[in-house]
This record gives sequence, C-alpha cells and structure tokens, in this order.
Amino acid sequence: MINVYEAASANKRKSVVVVFFFLVFVALAVYFIGGALGYYFGYELGGLSFFGLALILSGLMSFTGYFYSDRIVLTISGAKPADKQEFPLFYSVAQNLSLAANVSIPRLFIIEDTATNAFATGRDPDHAVICATTGLLSKLNRTELEGVIGHELTHVRNYDIRLMSIVGVLVGSIALLADILLRATYMRGRSDRRDGGGIGVLIFGIGLIFAILSPLIAQLIRLAISRQREFFADAGSVMLTRQPSGLISALKKISADHEPLEAANKATAHLYIANPFKDKIGDARNKFSSLFNTHPPMAKRIEALQQMA
Repeated sequence: MINVYEAASANKRKSVVVVFFFLVFVALAVYFIGGALGYYFGYELGGLSFFGLALILSGLMSFTGYFYSDRIVLTISGAKPADKQEFPLFYSVAQNLSLAANVSIPRLFIIEDTATNAFATGRDPDHAVICATTGLLSKLNRTELEGVIGHELTHVRNYDIRLMSIVGVLVGSIALLADILLRATYMRGRSDRRDGGGIGVLIFGIGLIFAILSPLIAQLIRLAISRQREFFADAGSVMLTRQPSGLISALKKISADHEPLEAANKATAHLYIANPFKDKIGDARNKFSSLFNTHPPMAKRIEALQQMA
C-alpha cells in the first residue's frame, strides 16, 4: 500500500517527464523540418520562421476551440443543463467537493444516455463544466459519484484542459510543417535550391525523416500525456474524497457497462473519465493498439487505486 500523496507526487513526476520529452521532441522536429524547408526553398538554414507560420495557423484554428471549448463540446454532445430539483445528489456532491478543492463550483450538465460516463471541460476553473450521463447518475451511489466528480474536479484544478490544448497546438504545428515539406518535396516545384553544403543536405535528409515520422510520434506522446493525466486525476480524486473505494467501485461499474456512448466522437473521447467507445484496451492482443488510446487500461487504474486503499 502506498500513501495517496506519494502516489499523486509520483504521477506528477511522470507527467512532467513525459511533457519534458515531448517539448524536446518538438524542438528537434521544428529545427530539422524548419531547416529542411529553409534549405529546400533557398533560405538560411534554421527555418524557424516556418514554425512561426505553422504555430500561427495552428493557434488560430485552436483559438476558438480553446475559448469556447465548453460550448462546442456541450453542443456536440447534446448536453443540457442539469436540473437541480431532478438531480439534487449531482449538485450536492459537486458543491461539497468544489469547496474541498477550493475551486469555483462548475456548471453542471447532463447527457440523456444510459451509458455510464462523465467529463469535464472549460479552459480554467472559473469556466469549468462537469457533464454526466443520466446512466451514470442513476447507477452510482453517493460515494461512487464523489469519486467520479473528484476525478473531474482534479482535471479542472490542474488545468488539464489548458495543457492538452497547448499540446494539441504543438502537435498540429508539427503536422502542418511536415505536410508542407512533404508536399513541396513531392511536387518538386523548385529546382534551383541553394547549395547549403554537406550540412544543408544532411539537415534536409534528417528533416524528411522527421516530416515522415514526427506527426505520428507527436500524436503518440500526446496520447501518453493524456493517459498519465488520467492516473493523476484518479489520485487527486482520492485526495479530495479521502477514500479510494468510491472511485474503485465507480470504475468497476463503468468498466462493466459495455454500452458505448452515442454522443461521443474522436474529438471529445479524451475528455471522458473512461473510453466512451468501450474498446478492449486491456486485451493482451491489443498491446500495440493501446498506444493509440486516450485512456489507460481500466484494470491498471483500479490496481493503482487499490494500492492506496
């Protein structure tokens, strides 16, 4: 058995390490892909101006999604405000845990679906939303619901939505740079490249390799960050509720429910407390495919929580 604070610290360190390596990878990919673009189009090696262009374009595309993420996600999910008279337990649990977490009480929404799931969204604690399916609210008792809401409030308190938005912008920028280089190379629209010497040719070659591999690698690292934040949010829930049994029982019920959530899609799947598509991510035959999942295997999450009991 491990102390919940030790578990939270360990998860935080792991998240920091993954984010650090992601930033290092981004820096290398930008340097070599930007350098290859600069060499190809006859500019000075380095090509950071290309990254600036990609960052601006990706940032503009993400700006609306970032500031209006709650409205967009709620609209896509078909969510509606939760009625306090109809769902008093939902409000009571959210209010009590918000006080414990020292954050503003989030707006509460529901999705009319018998599947058991929930998510949080919003760019910061003052603009946070917690949404739960009617299936989850009807099937969980108070202790289990506290575990789920504590998990979502931890996402809110730790600015996980903001973190994943920034990571998404960087991933999009790399993908855009890589696409520009590969398209330019494929079309061969310029034959009078500047002779950058052996270094220029080397950077161009490495840049092509990064252009081919970096979008996939960056996406895999983004998913790894998302999975690690789920472990962190689980530990945070225990810190708020002071008992892992509630979240353990809730995750077991959610895992046993094999009904996919119809309102979910690939754009919103990472927000939910559990994979809304109900993929068998813990199957030994799908170890490779698990790298592309937004959530860690449920069995591993439950095992980590049981060690805190």
